[in-house]
Amino acid sequence: MSTLSIAVPLLDLKPQYLALKPELDAAVADVIASQYFILGPTVEKFETACAGYCNTQHAIGVSSGTDALIVAMMAMGIGEGDEVITSPYTFFGTAGSITRLGAKPVFVDIEPDSFNIDVSKIAAAITDKTRVIAPVHLFGQMADMRAINRLAREHDLLVIEDAAQAIGARQNDRPACSFGHMGCLSFFPTKNLGGFGDSGMVVTDDAEYANICRQLRNHGMEPKYFHARVGGNFRLDALQAAVLDVKLPHLNNWHERRRANAALYHKLASEAGISRDISLLDSGDLQNGIILPTEKDGNYHIYNQFVIYSDQRDALIDHLRANNVGCEIYYPLALHEQECFRLLGYKRGDFPNSERAAAMSLALPIFPDLAPEQITRVVEVITDFFA
Repeated sequence: MSTLSIAVPLLDLKPQYLALKPELDAAVADVIASQYFILGPTVEKFETACAGYCNTQHAIGVSSGTDALIVAMMAMGIGEGDEVITSPYTFFGTAGSITRLGAKPVFVDIEPDSFNIDVSKIAAAITDKTRVIAPVHLFGQMADMRAINRLAREHDLLVIEDAAQAIGARQNDRPACSFGHMGCLSFFPTKNLGGFGDSGMVVTDDAEYANICRQLRNHGMEPKYFHARVGGNFRLDALQAAVLDVKLPHLNNWHERRRANAALYHKLASEAGISRDISLLDSGDLQNGIILPTEKDGNYHIYNQFVIYSDQRDALIDHLRANNVGCEIYYPLALHEQECFRLLGYKRGDFPNSERAAAMSLALPIFPDLAPEQITRVVEVITDFFA
């Protein structure tokens, strides 16, 4: 069967919605009928379910993944003069949240194979101003949390897991967000667990942090109209919680389907002769092929994105789009090169793995409802490009 006429979007959320439409519509209708839209029992129900899923004692629903990071750091008292170690290759919200609180993001380069922070380089970045290590579990795969926690204990530091792309990812059978002092989740619609708009969650085993986060998300208010601290409007809407509560029981199945899609990419790319080993990345010549994402030992990768390397990335993008195959660059410029972070004093060449990822990486379609013939089409188009 020819696949020439098959279009492949980067992401299509409609099949997921249609499969759950009766439950989702009923859940939304229940919230509308209740006229209880901000926090309340619907939010509390989802918080309980999310804490259970992440194997933590507490979950605090907030307005976005970025706000989850802000609330978590506010609860820790992070502010002017403090330093937070994180990755320069991630979504802007990670470093942006640190900066908004008056603290300084301190960048550590990534591992080329996992795209996550290189733990072997963290110790050199620790100073007497360092308060937090904030690893990002990028693209759905966890950073090395055992090593990070060991460093944090040695230097008396706090740990916040940025798991915006990694709810359900595991390391040695332990879920993301259960390693650090707090974990932060995003439920942006394109995430593995996505709402019908912005929403997020802070999860933790620490009761004191949980209570502070609950205050901070609601202007530091407890009880009503009495403010022990200055917070913000970071509350989770009941409509979003209702949608997410319907979706959560299906999340593990969606993870498995993404993993099956990733396995099929590896199989077909290998058979087509376009799959290259990560060791070729340092040679600067991928020899008319691509490097597919790898799964580190002990990790359970949930593939929020399926990100490849190509030394002909931009031309490959043009070819894919000309053949109706969706793709996206995550991310075209590492954070230390962003204009707003120039005052940090970094320069090009400081984080070569991050800079190379920004220049050579490309995300291919991986969503759970992707059909095998669509994956076949993607690999055919890539093979044709190199041929």
